[in-house]
Amino acid sequence: MQTLTKTYTGAKILTETLKQLGTDTIFGYPGGIVLSVYDELAQQSAIKHYLVRHEQSAVHAAEGYARVSGKCGVVLVTSGPGATNIVTGLANAYLDGFPLVVITGQVSAELLHQDAFQEVDIIDITKSCTKKNFQVKSAENLQQTLQEAFKIAMSGKKGPVVVDITKNVFSEKAEFQELTQNQPEPSTVPSVEQALKAVSSAKRPIIITGGGAINASKEVREFAHSLNIPVVSTMMGLGVYPADDENYLGMVGIFGSANKAVRESDLIIAIGTRFNDRVKGCLGNLENKLIQIDINKVLPEASGLIGDAKEILSEIISKKCEVKDFTDWIQHAKALVTPNYQKRSDRMHSFEVLSEIQECIKDKIITTEVGQHQVWASRCLKFNEPRKFITSGGLGTMGFGFPSAIGASIASNQPVVCIAGDGSFQMNLQEIATCMDYNLPVKIFILNNGYLGMVRQFQEKICEQRYYATKISNPDFVKLAQSYGALGLRVEKFEDIKLALKQAMDYNGTTLIDFVIEPEELL
Repeated sequence: MQTLTKTYTGAKILTETLKQLGTDTIFGYPGGIVLSVYDELAQQSAIKHYLVRHEQSAVHAAEGYARVSGKCGVVLVTSGPGATNIVTGLANAYLDGFPLVVITGQVSAELLHQDAFQEVDIIDITKSCTKKNFQVKSAENLQQTLQEAFKIAMSGKKGPVVVDITKNVFSEKAEFQELTQNQPEPSTVPSVEQALKAVSSAKRPIIITGGGAINASKEVREFAHSLNIPVVSTMMGLGVYPADDENYLGMVGIFGSANKAVRESDLIIAIGTRFNDRVKGCLGNLENKLIQIDINKVLPEASGLIGDAKEILSEIISKKCEVKDFTDWIQHAKALVTPNYQKRSDRMHSFEVLSEIQECIKDKIITTEVGQHQVWASRCLKFNEPRKFITSGGLGTMGFGFPSAIGASIASNQPVVCIAGDGSFQMNLQEIATCMDYNLPVKIFILNNGYLGMVRQFQEKICEQRYYATKISNPDFVKLAQSYGALGLRVEKFEDIKLALKQAMDYNGTTLIDFVIEPEELL
């Protein structure tokens, strides 16, 4: 196919390349360095730009968009503080493995390394929390660099890529290729014979699903059903396997209820989980009983199948492993699950609020902030499909949940519920303005205990109840919502929850409910 070329400025090459790569949404915040790019965006309609109120929120929103859509999230910010404000968002996406291309403006090439106004070395700053970063100093390299950035972000274990562009590039002219085609890379499926042999000889097998199994949800279900094997999930893998299925046991990890079942198993088939310390430390000795399917690396003690989970599982399923009757094992494993809901007072508790939320929201997308409320949400809410539960796993980022709900709502074009704590919500509460600007139906449900609840709990258990710097002051969240023009509600009694939730979900716009709960609740 013939490739046509035209000559454009770097700013136009940037916008045209983004269109060429399928970008329809950008989250960003303008500044002087990237002004010409914003001028190009203003003259087209294929890409919609969402103006946030903080650059960190732009990256979290782009990640929420990527998690729901399966596409690459895109961010555009200016130089200096605009660039440094993206770092937390990059680290979050890097650890959890979601694709982003984050474009930063930079001072002109001739001013690099001279401490020019708003110059920071964002390349060195972001090396440890990106899959790759590029600095573009000439317009003739821009299109190819952007294409490579998207390819890297979306391949293997997905993740963020930074493209730092010096100011001179935006005004320079260069050739733009209107049509380019990337040849798909051949995929390989490793041998699965050893895994099949292990499954055939097992008496108490169990499957663990992680966030890396999102795209293999169908195959995970088929594999588990074909052998009648129980399934557990990490927090990041919730929804990969339906919570309503009779073979599903629950969550594993430091706050999981199904750890005992995994410890008593004689074969663990782990799909798309990297076994961080908060999971691995709860599961006992994994030697000689772990098969780990992962896109890029496995534990030393594992029999590893490195590759795409969807392809590997398809290969295993096609081999038709010997089927055994694991009914007794499943029943025994279910008996080992230990949920722990205990009230400390007559006040509302998180699990009571969340049980009502579950009845109200059905199959809506849920995002969470980070803290006690996050764990309660993962325990109490049921997810029967992937991409319905969006939370910060590897980094544990307070302030992630609300802006990620914005991106998720844009990607899905439907209401999204953000479960927040009063501490986490204050990290990025300014994004109510973004919701109002674009009439986004984001529903913010704050479990308000007046504390940094998770840290307070640690102080109660570890520091002999010496509470320090964990009791926090809050604004009046209802008035805050109203000041932006959103609907604000407060609930202090259990019997009022249903009505407030109905009002929130029926309202065509942004809604905040302040649920005042027991301050000293424990997980």
